[in-house]
Amino acid sequence: MKKGFHCGKIGLSMATLILLSGCAVGPDFKRPAPPASKAYSPEKKLGNVTASSQVRDGNAQRFDPKASIPFDWWTLFGSKALDSLIERAFRANPEIDSAQAALRQAQENTVAQEGFFLPTLGISYSPSRNKLAGNMGGNSPGVQGNGSVIQTYSNPAGPAPYNAPVYYNFHVAQLTVGYVPYVFGLNRRMVESAKAQENLQKFQLEATYITLASNVVAAAFAEASLRAQIDAMQKMVQINRELLDLSRKQMELGEISGVEVSSQESALASMEQALIPLQNRLEQTRDLIRALAGNAPDEDVVEKFRLEDLRLPETLPISLPSRIVEQRPDVRAAEEALHDASAQAGVAVANTLPQFAVTGAIGGMAATPGWMFKAGGGFFDLTANVAYTLFDGGTLRAKSRAAQQALLQAGAQYRSTVIAALQNVADTLHALQSDAQTLRAAADGELAARNAFDLVKKQYETGAVGYMATLQAEQNLKLAEIALVQAQVGRLGDTAALYQALGGGWWNREQKNARSGAGQY
Repeated sequence: MKKGFHCGKIGLSMATLILLSGCAVGPDFKRPAPPASKAYSPEKKLGNVTASSQVRDGNAQRFDPKASIPFDWWTLFGSKALDSLIERAFRANPEIDSAQAALRQAQENTVAQEGFFLPTLGISYSPSRNKLAGNMGGNSPGVQGNGSVIQTYSNPAGPAPYNAPVYYNFHVAQLTVGYVPYVFGLNRRMVESAKAQENLQKFQLEATYITLASNVVAAAFAEASLRAQIDAMQKMVQINRELLDLSRKQMELGEISGVEVSSQESALASMEQALIPLQNRLEQTRDLIRALAGNAPDEDVVEKFRLEDLRLPETLPISLPSRIVEQRPDVRAAEEALHDASAQAGVAVANTLPQFAVTGAIGGMAATPGWMFKAGGGFFDLTANVAYTLFDGGTLRAKSRAAQQALLQAGAQYRSTVIAALQNVADTLHALQSDAQTLRAAADGELAARNAFDLVKKQYETGAVGYMATLQAEQNLKLAEIALVQAQVGRLGDTAALYQALGGGWWNREQKNARSGAGQY
């Protein structure tokens, strides 16, 4: 009865410790409230529709708060080459592999930390061969019936002398159990911290995908723009060569002076000089595309990009500021960093409080393995331990105060990330409105230059002007075409930037994959 009562008290104590381990000191994390802003401009200058113009990709763009943001938003630009290049980049870019490995590492760390909620079990077996000093062994060593004492070598000549050494075997086998109840929630906070770090890595992986896709899109648009500008510039170089040939003939006829010829030579040299950096930028852009696709510089990609192969999405999504904090991976990652700091503040507080531990062992020992678990060979022990640091020079308290400051820092960094995210969306919306107006002005300039060229061409056909005037008018047209190309690509680029600024639609990936039967990315 006495033994049973004792075990009951131990069981009750263990149950109490386990229940207490569900408590946790330190702050309980609460998600920050979303921003109360309702718009992206104090004067509400941003309309729901952009300006339009009568050129390619000149249609007005409409902002629709109800429009969904697809996770594969780049497909809205209508380029199969762009789609295939992004798919290849997702498979081969090492940044993706790195982010995925970081996520898996964080997941394993969470599992490892959760393991501390459970008892630890261990088993050991220790056989030994021992020699006892002769003056410790006595004259009549032997083996007891339970095999728990010594065995000696027999001596045919008679009893061993008093100082003869004694040899014996000893075997110990035991099962050990250890449990730390974490009465003040130390491990709970550490698991909370590990889970927050896991979620942070998850959102960083999402951000890596979105950033990679955005970089591929930007590089593709840059290539399309450069090819169009190079085509126009090469035509301008050809025009200036023809102008120089005409100038030299006119000088031979005495119609113009050498100064005018030198002026035309300078214009040709300027055009040739302007063409070189464009060609260099195109090669560097192709290098960037190969790198984004995970290729070495000598491993080309088959995709080529031209402006005529791209289309401008006309309906664009727009999210309220309160939704941006849900959609942006960088904001969500900053929130998880704040959560981690909150949990670490709890860890620091728990470390200043008493620590509890329970250990137990059961096993057997004997001179032969067969007697270890027979009568007299078994043993057990159960130990409870409470430890508390009385003096450490203020180390634990200082660490707790430092964790509180880290929590304040993480909160400030979260607010800064939210402000930057909202600014990013506002900047992009303003850019889209400005892009539409810039495209309209560039379209008007190109139309005026084209009309001028057509008039000069007709005058040349009637003999009213010379061929040089026609070439100069065509050169002005090519300059206007370059400005138009730059305005078109700027509008395409800022449209892609809006999808990125709104979070890239990563939360819609599972629905898309469920319909298509595809896996993640």
